[in-house]
Amino acid sequence: MSPKRLYQTIHTTVNPSGRSPADHQQGISLYLTCAFAMVAILAVDLKIPLGVAMAVLYSAVVLLSLRSEEKRFILFVAIVSSLFTIGPLLHKEPIDEMWKAVVNRLLALTSIWVTCYLGMQRRALEKKREKALVEREKAFQEVRVLRGFLPICASCKKIRSLEGSWTLLEKYISEHSEAEFSHGLCPECTRKLFPQFFDEGPDHTPRPPGEGKG
Repeated sequence: MSPKRLYQTIHTTVNPSGRSPADHQQGISLYLTCAFAMVAILAVDLKIPLGVAMAVLYSAVVLLSLRSEEKRFILFVAIVSSLFTIGPLLHKEPIDEMWKAVVNRLLALTSIWVTCYLGMQRRALEKKREKALVEREKAFQEVRVLRGFLPICASCKKIRSLEGSWTLLEKYISEHSEAEFSHGLCPECTRKLFPQFFDEGPDHTPRPPGEGKG
């Protein structure tokens, strides 16, 4: 199989629908590198004696394919590497100690799939960790805390923003934090606004009229 034909096969296999052209272009160099590497290893493996453990180098190609975001591409590289590992064993003339060649190929296959499995497990853990970091960052952004000095009017208690505008205290805090306000009247303001409804007690607190009178 020529490198061009192998690349076309990889291109068709790993290019799912809906993928943006920019993302696809970024993966072309990786696809080509893996394709040429597998073909080069196969070419050398066909020229050297069968007993040489050349096929173990396919594990490096699988390791390189782990840089791709496509799980199907990684599996495709592992499958093609496995076929290229077995191919020379069937193509070449048998040697005297054939069992050594078979053991070497089995070790190469084991190395290919162990690398593929561990690499994909590591990618899955990294994605989970990235997701957890994003969720934690989102939680931090939702919890807003006011810090530093706030320029506030000594009379009306309005706060000056960075743009120079003056905003009511409760509005400013509501916009810059997660706090919410519920409005009511304290005893002093109640006495000040509605003196006709309250008499002043000994401790200067408002009380209903008539209370404490004999």
